[in-house]
Amino acid sequence: MNLVKFNNSTRNTAPYFNNVFDSLFSDALNKNYGINKMPHVNILETPNSYKIELAAPGLTKEDFKIELKKDNLSVWAEKKVAQTEEQEDYTRREFQYSSFARSFVLPEDIDAEKINAEYVNGILNITIGKKEQAKDTHKEIVVS
Repeated sequence: MNLVKFNNSTRNTAPYFNNVFDSLFSDALNKNYGINKMPHVNILETPNSYKIELAAPGLTKEDFKIELKKDNLSVWAEKKVAQTEEQEDYTRREFQYSSFARSFVLPEDIDAEKINAEYVNGILNITIGKKEQAKDTHKEIVVS
């Protein structure tokens, strides 16, 4: 993702400046200086449920908000950290803020009453149960 888009024709006037400028913003994006990154996700399907594993280390379960509206499951997280150090001659304050939002369009066979979420070791695990009629049934039929 580029924060600032350049037209290649404008780079002929000051290519060094533009490269430094590009580098400045790409470094900021890579180091997450106030710009939010999208967490990585694994999505698994089992015979009885769907499972979403969302990598979000450094958060607590209180930092998350999960909401289901019709067939759209949305996950938000927000973390604010503020530190203040006061000494005789100075006061130093540092703060950090990070957040993200992800949405997933769910299939029609989900059971909205069977959605559970658990946050363990930096991974948010969301389990979405399937409706009974949607589960695969396997039955041997004897020919008479």
